[in-house]
Amino acid sequence: MSPMDRYAVMGNPVAHSKSPQIHRDFAEQTGQAMEYQALKVDEGDFEDAVKRFFVGGQGLNITVPFKERAWHYAGRLTERAQRAGAVNTLWQDADGALVGDNTDGCGLVTDLKVNQKVRLEGGRILLLGAGGAARGVIQPLLAENPASLVIANRTLARAQELVVLFAGSGALQAVPFDQLSGEFDLVVNATSASLHGEIPPLPETSIGEKTICYDMMYGADPTAFNRWASALGARRCIDGLGMLVEQAAEAFYCWRGVRPATEPVLRSLRSQLDAR
Repeated sequence: MSPMDRYAVMGNPVAHSKSPQIHRDFAEQTGQAMEYQALKVDEGDFEDAVKRFFVGGQGLNITVPFKERAWHYAGRLTERAQRAGAVNTLWQDADGALVGDNTDGCGLVTDLKVNQKVRLEGGRILLLGAGGAARGVIQPLLAENPASLVIANRTLARAQELVVLFAGSGALQAVPFDQLSGEFDLVVNATSASLHGEIPPLPETSIGEKTICYDMMYGADPTAFNRWASALGARRCIDGLGMLVEQAAEAFYCWRGVRPATEPVLRSLRSQLDAR
């Protein structure tokens, strides 16, 4: 019996990661001979750990806090990784070069359009946060031709840096939280505020009865941001579980050339969360 191809997610912490379960489900569904594990890596050991893994390993997912370091370490970057400034997927090409990709933005847009049936074209979109999570989704959101994409962040200068970085689209602008005006069609929370039970300081007038709110965080209960938006009368509130599964499916496709069905995996994860 030939040995299984090896894949893993590297992070710190990483024990909570759903990625091993997701990729094992994908492998079983598509008949791929592969194993996938979670690897906790010390912060000082990341680059060496990646190097050691690829002596026999086939592919890695990278999570907090190593996505930017993976971006610097990769020998070659895909176009979307280059723009995102962060890497969450690694593999070696035929010449042995380490290729870095970012599937987060693709995961978000696929979840919104395909799973949630949200129309992005012509919409007024508000993106909360200007860190790596936000940066990774800007280009895929702009590619959907929204009427506008507004970035709001506690430190305005960081949001302005992203506008400069993704210059060329008149739809993109940076606005301080206290100067946001009018309702948005879609509000995407790319901050980690919900992890701490907090809410970004956007005005309540940003949320209306037509607003769809999307928090990249997820859990057994609605996130703090989604509870707040729901209380304000938002049309729908969606968490980030679908984004997690869709970005994993894109990584799986990069590695194996096979696109798994995400719906049964997402349904299984959701039922596990609901059972808690």
